[in-house]
Amino acid sequence: MTLLGDFLVRAGLAGVGAAAAAGPLGCFVVWRRMAYFGDATAHAAILGVALALATEAPVFGGVLAAALAMAALISFASGRAYAADTLLGVAAHSALALGLVAASFLQGVRIDLMSYLFGDILAVTRADLAVIWGGAALVIALLAWRWDRLLTATLNADLAAAEGADPRVERLALMLALAVLVAVAIKVVGALLITALLIIPAAAARAFARTPEAMAAFAALIGAAAALAGLAASWRLDTPAGPSIVAAAAAAFALSNLLAPLARKAG
Repeated sequence: MTLLGDFLVRAGLAGVGAAAAAGPLGCFVVWRRMAYFGDATAHAAILGVALALATEAPVFGGVLAAALAMAALISFASGRAYAADTLLGVAAHSALALGLVAASFLQGVRIDLMSYLFGDILAVTRADLAVIWGGAALVIALLAWRWDRLLTATLNADLAAAEGADPRVERLALMLALAVLVAVAIKVVGALLITALLIIPAAAARAFARTPEAMAAFAALIGAAAALAGLAASWRLDTPAGPSIVAAAAAAFALSNLLAPLARKAG
């Protein structure tokens, strides 16, 4: 049996790959308070799955297209008639409902909605691994390329504009990165839990990190550790893998908040 022939090894590699991109990106989601936006983009993935299956297109392409369309729609409509949180709430739940309704109309297509809602990391194939790691590399490369501008635009939009950076372009870059992550992570934790993979490791890292770069690195490490710990718990306790990964991340968040005050006192 080759290394990649072991489904648990493939699952572990998939979880680590998704976490490596979700950690740094999740920091910007936390800093910009974009959790609702992450939910809306992730929920649109189900509609993308239905459209992809209906047109016999690759699921990755359908999810990416739906996530990008949702990002563009929210970016265009935000602040025009409704408050941002209201618009995001409507968009998130409407996209999820429309996706589930659309999936019910598919004839002659076998679709496991639970795997798309909560992930099916144990069924990851070699082709899935290539997509996950390729997408993760693209997200990390995009964040690394625009790190300084993204950080400045996040901290102070006026300062970013004064330095020649357009905050709208940086927001668009984050939306693109988030759409790509949703497309690659849906196999790992599912549409309903992708936002948790973004936010919880970043929030846990915030308790210890003293610089943005350290927080991004810690978030990636915590996410990867949660993925492996969640898989181990799922294997031993016969629990769903995706929710187990999120539960492990939540435990890391709780532990980090218990240990952080002690670390500050010791320092």
